[in-house]
Amino acid sequence: QVQLVESGGGLVQAGRSLRLSCAASGFILSFRAMGWYRQAPGKQRELVADITSGGSTEYADSVKGRFTISRANAKNTVYLQMNSLKPEDTAVYYCNADKGGLLYWGQGTQVTVSS
Repeated sequence: QVQLVESGGGLVQAGRSLRLSCAASGFILSFRAMGWYRQAPGKQRELVADITSGGSTEYADSVKGRFTISRANAKNTVYLQMNSLKPEDTAVYYCNADKGGLLYWGQGTQVTVSS
């Protein structure tokens, strides 16, 4: 069983930055990949960014150039640095881990961007 705990969400003005953290209960390099998803009211959950155990990353087109996913292996933590935030980034952000094909989710953290 893998537990994921997100933190770092909050209310921020457009143009500002936030950093989300996801602390995992397991050794993150043993996971195929970890990622961040988000779900806005009335919309489907969508991939924001992910990072594989080999360090490859991918991003949604809407966040490329503004968001950066990274990890601290010794801390079993994955981060999402979000810069130049826009009101349309408002959503609940969820951490995700793929361990051997099994998917695990955190409880989510709210990010609200005011205009």
